[in-house]
Amino acid sequence: MTQLGTRDGTVHDGVRDAAHAGTATDDSGVRGKGLGGNSVGLAGSAVIGISTVAPVYCLTSTLGSTAGEVGLHMPAVFLAGFLPMLLVAFAYRELNRDMPDCGTSFTWTVKAFGPRIGWMCGWGLVIATIIVLSNLAGVATSYLWLLLGEISGSASVAALDDSKPVHIVTCLVLIAVATAVSHRGMTATKGVQYALVGLQLVVLAMFVAMAFSKAGDFATGVDFSWSWLNPFSVGSFAAFTAGLSLSIFMYWGWDTCLTANEETVGSDRTPGRASLIAMIVLVGSYLATGVAAQMAVGSGDRGLGLGNPKTSENVFAALAGPVMGPGLSVLLFVAVVASATASLQTTFIPVARTVLAMSTYEALPASYAKVHPRFKTPGRATVTAGIATAVFYTVMTLVSEHVLVDTIYALGLMICFYYALTAFACVWYFRADLRTSGRDLLFKGVFPFVGGVLLTAVFAKTLYDMWDPAYGSGSSVLGVGSVFVIGVGLLALGAIIMIAFGRRSPAFFRGEILKKETPALVVPE
Repeated sequence: MTQLGTRDGTVHDGVRDAAHAGTATDDSGVRGKGLGGNSVGLAGSAVIGISTVAPVYCLTSTLGSTAGEVGLHMPAVFLAGFLPMLLVAFAYRELNRDMPDCGTSFTWTVKAFGPRIGWMCGWGLVIATIIVLSNLAGVATSYLWLLLGEISGSASVAALDDSKPVHIVTCLVLIAVATAVSHRGMTATKGVQYALVGLQLVVLAMFVAMAFSKAGDFATGVDFSWSWLNPFSVGSFAAFTAGLSLSIFMYWGWDTCLTANEETVGSDRTPGRASLIAMIVLVGSYLATGVAAQMAVGSGDRGLGLGNPKTSENVFAALAGPVMGPGLSVLLFVAVVASATASLQTTFIPVARTVLAMSTYEALPASYAKVHPRFKTPGRATVTAGIATAVFYTVMTLVSEHVLVDTIYALGLMICFYYALTAFACVWYFRADLRTSGRDLLFKGVFPFVGGVLLTAVFAKTLYDMWDPAYGSGSSVLGVGSVFVIGVGLLALGAIIMIAFGRRSPAFFRGEILKKETPALVVPE
């Protein structure tokens, strides 16, 4: 066994024991936040991670577009998107073992690279989460009215979603409910999530089984081939990277397990294990659904084919009746509503806790560091996130739906940005450990580095593609694609806010609050 600077078991216990005290625990400035500890176990943590990703919602919204890009090689792209996420998950696990802090990416990159890079990493997570919350609220609203139309058998009920006032009011109600549940703490969140995640996974399993059973029944169906799982069989690199960007989005959110680390039993190990369990469940679900759907209806652009542009934005709405029959098709709509609603509620966890951590370390106003005395949650940060989501979605919907669509397309840039930074932070933070054992070299060095490089490559390729006005809604600003302007603009806005707040809180940006870690030489015990 070895010791490395301040990174030892004693300090870890101090961090956990001080979780309710809100005081600094060591010279590096790591602080407890006052969150409710031991609220979630391994199963609950994994369920929250799965819920945030929203597998059923992701599948219905991306199966078609991914099939349109890569055809029958869609399962291979799902595997390729899983690889960098798995490698980055190892980085999160190792960093969490050493420093179980709810600030996760923000705190860890500050410790590795200093306050400014860490602040921008935290900003990337926060702004990506606000975008996702807005999108989830809109999707949950649309599917809710679609479900009510199916249940009532009335097209006019389903058509109510086309009314902007009705849509916006319904969306605001869902955001308010999700904010209230998140505000009540991890125990309330966990109970809701067991039901919603269980429902969507059971219905998804039913869809997969029935799709397999109907392979060959439809004219567009295709016989299974192992080449579907080979990413090197994709026709072009451009198609592969486009599909990869979509599949990376499909895995986003598993790190919520880590953001809730200070409220989890065994905070240094349980969240990391839960994130890996969530990843395995997700990739298994995606592969099974992709293969079953292609065997049943194929990936072409006609009829029931997954790549049909008329149905690609909502695949399950088109396949529910043909695959599951009129009696059970409504369950698929229920599953999509449950998936989007569950994710809407749990997605408040990472943004609220990241803001809490940034405020605790004086990187944001001190008012956001307040924890509710009864529920032990970052109450003000949660409510503020809910208000920001409601305002953002309402304004974007009223001003321009094209801008809202382009904002969602820019999301991939934010995801790759803060995931890649966290992966590289792991390598740099543990750089003195990499020669101690083969395990440390792989899990703290090689795997995170490769994951970070892969996500950086996707970031660069996405940035290049975004310059083209054809990317996203097709709109442009002075000849530059709107998605590029929005994506780069949001990151630039973060830099401006950071500079402005640096004048109000110079201590954090001088490295006096949360200190950058300088590894000591490894000394055997």
